[in-house]
Amino acid sequence: MREDYVKAKKQADKALRKAASEGRYPYLTSLDSFLPNYMTLAKVPVGVKDIPIRMIAGTVTESRQNAFTWNFLPTLRYYTEFGQKWSTLYDAQQAEGIHDPIKCFEYLNRFYVLEGNKRVSVLSYCGARSIAADITRILPTKSDDIDIRVYYEFLDYYKVTQLYGIVFSKPGCYARLATLYGRDLTEPWPIETVEDLRSDFNRFSDAYDAKGGENLRISAGDAFLIYLGFYHRQSLQEDTRSSIEKKIGLIWNELLSAENEGNAALLDTPDTSRKGNILTNLFTPVYTREQPLRVAFLYSRPPKTSRWLYGHELGRNELNQTYEGVVDAICFDDCNTEEKLDAAFDAAAADLDEVVFTTSPDMMDASKRAAIRYPNMKILNCSIDLMSSAVRTYYPKMYEAKLIMGALAASYSDDHRIGYVADYPLNGNIANINAFAIGAAMIDPEVRIILKWSGIKNSRWEEEFNEQAIGVISGPDLIRPDEASRKYGVYKRLADGTIHNIAAPLWNWGQFYIQIVDTILDGSWNNRENISKEQAINYWFGFSSGAINVILSQNISYYSRKMAFLFQQGIENGTINPFCGELRSQTGLIQDAGGGSQLTNDQIIHMNWLNDNIIGSLPDPSQLTDTIHSTMERSGVQGIPTAEEQK
Repeated sequence: MREDYVKAKKQADKALRKAASEGRYPYLTSLDSFLPNYMTLAKVPVGVKDIPIRMIAGTVTESRQNAFTWNFLPTLRYYTEFGQKWSTLYDAQQAEGIHDPIKCFEYLNRFYVLEGNKRVSVLSYCGARSIAADITRILPTKSDDIDIRVYYEFLDYYKVTQLYGIVFSKPGCYARLATLYGRDLTEPWPIETVEDLRSDFNRFSDAYDAKGGENLRISAGDAFLIYLGFYHRQSLQEDTRSSIEKKIGLIWNELLSAENEGNAALLDTPDTSRKGNILTNLFTPVYTREQPLRVAFLYSRPPKTSRWLYGHELGRNELNQTYEGVVDAICFDDCNTEEKLDAAFDAAAADLDEVVFTTSPDMMDASKRAAIRYPNMKILNCSIDLMSSAVRTYYPKMYEAKLIMGALAASYSDDHRIGYVADYPLNGNIANINAFAIGAAMIDPEVRIILKWSGIKNSRWEEEFNEQAIGVISGPDLIRPDEASRKYGVYKRLADGTIHNIAAPLWNWGQFYIQIVDTILDGSWNNRENISKEQAINYWFGFSSGAINVILSQNISYYSRKMAFLFQQGIENGTINPFCGELRSQTGLIQDAGGGSQLTNDQIIHMNWLNDNIIGSLPDPSQLTDTIHSTMERSGVQGIPTAEEQK
C-alpha cells in the first residue's frame, strides 16, 4: 500500500538525519566496498536457513547501497519503479507472506544480501524477527586477529548447534556458553538443548532491547553471557518478561562495565590517601572487639590438601592476628559446587559477614549471583582477568618475583639449562614464565629454559628433568602442608640427589588481605579518584605493596643477595621491567627496542607466546587434567598456537 511506503520512507528520512548527526555512514554497507577480494576467498555453501534480520549488515554490491538506509528502510520516492515494487511486495506479505528465500553471503557472522534486498526491507519494516536465506559462507584467512579467532570458534559452535544469532566479541565465549548448557563444541547438541538455547536467547534479547540494550556497544550475545553469570539459565524459562527486564536493570552497571572493559582499573599500589580518617568519617562504622568487621573466606576444599589454599589460609590467620579481634575472619572449606557456594554465601549473610573473599576463578559466577542477592556485601574474587563492577578481583603481580628468580637460577646453572615447571596456562601465568626466562638470559645469554607442565594428564615432569640431568629447577611455588618437600621454588639438585634451595617466591596473602581490609576499616574503600561505579576494579599488587617477595636461602652467596636486592630496587622504582624494550618469542619479534616501548598491563595478563630461549610449548586444553577445565574456560589463555606453530 502507498500509505505504508510513505510511512517507511519517513522513517528512512529520520534514520538518515540521525546517522548524519552522529557522523555514521547512513546507507547500507556493501561487501565489495570493504572486502574487494571476496570472490577469491574460500566459500562453503550452507544451504537455506532462517537467519535473524538484525544480523543482516548490508548488501553485496555498491549499486544497491543508496536505495536503503543502514537499517534497510527504503530511501527512494514512491513514484519510482523501486517504490512500486516495494509496495507490491508489502501487499504480498500482508496477504500471504513472503516465502522465497533471499540469497546472501555470510562473512564473520554477518550477512550481505545478493538477491532480495527489498524482501529484507519489507520484513524488517513489518517487525519480522527472521527471514529464510540461501547462504554461502566466505571463510576468512586464519590469523591472530581477535575477530577471526572468535569467528572460527563460532564455526565450531555452529557445527554442533546449527544456530545463527548469538554473536560474541571475545574468544572463549562460545565454549563458556556450551558449558552453561551442559554441552561442548565437539559433539552435536540434542535438539531439545538447541531449542532451549534459542528460546532463552530470544526471551533475553527482547527484554534487553526493551531496556535499551541496543544502544550499548556490546552485542546482545555478550550481554546474554553476562546475564547467565548472575542468574541461572532456568530462570529465563520461568520468569515473566517484566521480571527479566528487572533483572537486567539490576546488572546494568555490569553491562556498562563490559562496554568499557578496556577501561578497567588495575590498582597496583595500595591506596593510603585516607589512612587514619576513621574518626573524621561519620559514614564509616567503628569496628571493635564487641562489634568486629566480619569476613568470610570461601575454599573449595580443606586448605591442608592444597598448596594454593594453604597460602590463603595463612593469610586469613595473619588477618585475624593483626587486628586482634577487631576483624573476625572465618572460612567455609567445602565450596566445590555451585549449590554449596550459594549456600556458603547465604550462611555468610546470615552471619552478618560484610566481606567475602572467594579464592578461585571458578567461584566468580557464584560471587556475582551473591552480589545481586546481597548488594551491601563486599565481595572479592581471586582472579586477574574476570573483570566485574559487582565483584572486585585481586591477584599478585608475581612476574616481578619471577624475574629475580630467573636471574638467580641462571647464576647457579653449570650447563646453561634450567628446568621450569608450570601448572596450567592461565592468564597471568605465561608472564611469570617469560619474566623468569628473561631474567635468566640477563645473567646468561646462552641459557635455555626447559618448560614442563604439572597440570597435564600423566605429567612426569620430575622424572623427565632427572632423565635430562637438569640440575637447576624452578619447581612449584608453594608447599603443600600434608606433603612436605624441599623441591619448591628454585633449587639445585646435586649428583647425589641432595637438594639445595636457592630462592622461593612469597605469595604474601596476609599483606594482601590486610591492605584490602584496611580500606574498609578506614573508609577508603570507595576513595579512588576517577573510578566510576560501573568500572571494574582489580587489585594487582607487587613488590611495592609487600604482597609478594622473594625468600633467599641462607646458603647463597653475598653477591647473589646483592643482585636480588638491586633487581628488586629497580623493579620497585620502575627502572627494571622485563617487558620493556625488545622482546622476542619462539616465532619472532614481539616488540622492537625503539621508543622505550613496553607491553601494556592487558598484554602482560593475556600473553599467549613464549620467550625465544624457552624450550617447550603451551599445552592444548585437551591435554590438561579434567579438574582444571572450568577454570580454563574462565581464565585460560586464549588463542594458544598449536605445538607446530610454536616451534
